[in-house]
Amino acid sequence: MLPRVAGNSDLEAIATPALVVDAGALEHNLATMATALPGARCRPHVKAHKTTALAARQHAIGHVGFTCATPREVIGMADAGLGEDLLLANEIVHPELLATLAGLDARITIAVDSEPTIEAAARAGIRECLVDVNVGMPRCGCPPDDAGRLAELARDEGLMVRGVMGYEGHVVGLQDRAERERRCGESMALLAVAREAVGGDVVSVGGTGTFDCNMSGTEVQAGSYALMDTAYGALDIPFRLALCVLATVISVNPRNRFAVADAGLKAFGMDHGNPTVTTFDGAETETWYCADEHVVFAPAESAPLPGVGDRVRVWPAHIDPTVAYHERMHLVSGSEILETWPIDLRGW
Repeated sequence: MLPRVAGNSDLEAIATPALVVDAGALEHNLATMATALPGARCRPHVKAHKTTALAARQHAIGHVGFTCATPREVIGMADAGLGEDLLLANEIVHPELLATLAGLDARITIAVDSEPTIEAAARAGIRECLVDVNVGMPRCGCPPDDAGRLAELARDEGLMVRGVMGYEGHVVGLQDRAERERRCGESMALLAVAREAVGGDVVSVGGTGTFDCNMSGTEVQAGSYALMDTAYGALDIPFRLALCVLATVISVNPRNRFAVADAGLKAFGMDHGNPTVTTFDGAETETWYCADEHVVFAPAESAPLPGVGDRVRVWPAHIDPTVAYHERMHLVSGSEILETWPIDLRGW
């Protein structure tokens, strides 16, 4: 594990590409969410940052329950002393991994959506579950009208059924707020059918894009809000872009007015589109394309070309896979590196 480093480090001295987090924007985002959804109303999703040091910041402001996407995240959070209430919001059937989770000194709840996932969890000694319900996104989750039967089976197998969860992932990124609210309501109507049949105290829903318009749950699984990305940045939500990939200009073509920086497909997630490149004076550019190790961009006609060796900020469109490509992130104020955090929940 990388050590956490503090104090008088110069941002210009670090090798690129590198993840850089603006301390002021991060604190704004954490405080804004803590005000909007205090305490148990938000169950931050650590898959967005995969960093126990950042999770500890969330814990310190009252968000003590966390959502995880992988067994590795659950294990790492428990090992870091952040295991008061961990939800693995994903189905898992591997017996050894399940047994490892069951043996952790932490409260572990696992999503189930079928007989095999219930039986595997029970055999491994998992004690608590949520019934995962498909509310419109074609991924995991049982049909709403089958949730009651599965809850009964889980209780027969010795599991405590804490309630239901449903993720309106097909809705959270819609830019039109009225449409986002309408379709979120449709999804939550499906979840309400399941909750009536399942019972329990927990209704786990939502994400960053619906944190303030989905009032149907007892908790919201928001994750991206802490660091943000340009896809969520296009929505009418009160969080700031906090994370960028710092890159160095390595080639300039004056004749065709474009430049190349040393961060490409292996440095940020591309499934939500191209990243946005800005110079350090805040000028935006046009991203032409990304290759394995390169981003090719062009400044506006009225702007000067950057020089070889200049630094640029590359803002990812999807935060989760971007973070997973890197081993560490640097928390900065201006050009000073305040701390360096290992991304210690990477991998499976």
